[in-house]
Amino acid sequence: MARLPYFDPDSAPSDVTEAYTALPRLNIFSMVANAETAFRPWLRFGAALLTELELDPLLRELAILEVARLSGSEYEWVQHRAIALAVGATERQVGSIERGHDGPPPERERAVVTFTREAVRNVRASDAALQAVREFLSTREVVELLLVIGHYMAVARVAETTGIDVDEPARLAVVEAAAQRGGRA
Repeated sequence: MARLPYFDPDSAPSDVTEAYTALPRLNIFSMVANAETAFRPWLRFGAALLTELELDPLLRELAILEVARLSGSEYEWVQHRAIALAVGATERQVGSIERGHDGPPPERERAVVTFTREAVRNVRASDAALQAVREFLSTREVVELLLVIGHYMAVARVAETTGIDVDEPARLAVVEAAAQRGGRA
């Protein structure tokens, strides 16, 4: 049971309610909508991370799963496990992350998981971890990866601290809604 009340669309400004009602019914949105002035910009940023990056969606999702695991965020894990599988992750890759391993080959995926782990745990990933991802990712993609890591660390903290109830996985519905919204929220 949530530790804070969910958003009440009947008592919110119309622009927030309009943005909220266009989304899949997920408790993360119902909680973050309480931050009325930040909600729409947060949605725009999240949409960009899900639909406009050069970073491969598979790598994005493996990084999010590692953030969820390290943060102890069941909510984030449940939602993004389904998305990861939908964008091409294997059960073996997901299981490896779940067990706390760097992941099976290929090396590109392993480098991203290791880099994510170091960025979450140490804030500054090691030179070795940065060099390993640079073998596969452009400068733009590395920065995008860091933005994904930071954003989903925040999502995990909101989900866990507020105690939101775990929804059934929305799979790609969130990504599709983000793509439809584009830069607007």
